Amino acid sequence: MKKLEYSPLVRNKLKALKEWLIEHFDEETALSVLAGIVSDADLLSDDPELGTNISETYDVETEYRYFFTHQHYLIYRIESGKVIIVQMFNEKEDFMMSLLGMSGRTQESIDYWGE
Repeated sequence: MKKLEYSPLVRNKLKALKEWLIEHFDEETALSVLAGIVSDADLLSDDPELGTNISETYDVETEYRYFFTHQHYLIYRIESGKVIIVQMFNEKEDFMMSLLGMSGRTQESIDYWGE
């Protein structure tokens, strides 16, 4: 079992997500979603390779992997003895553009979402 760490950025995004969910839904929903994200992220400490290797999916050299949970991508890397979640993106965000400057969206997706 590896130690699981959240970057300060991810901790801040989780807090912001909680606030948004409380504002738009209720506290029970917010706590349920956050508990689900944290519970799913805990799976990475037991099996760090559970997430998708970005290098294999997008044919780009990177140490990062992603894990999808509760409409969010957790971006992480594996180091000796620990898994570090470095970033978190909503499913509607183009995380590949933010991370590596390349779009992970297809033209079909762009046309569909009108972006």
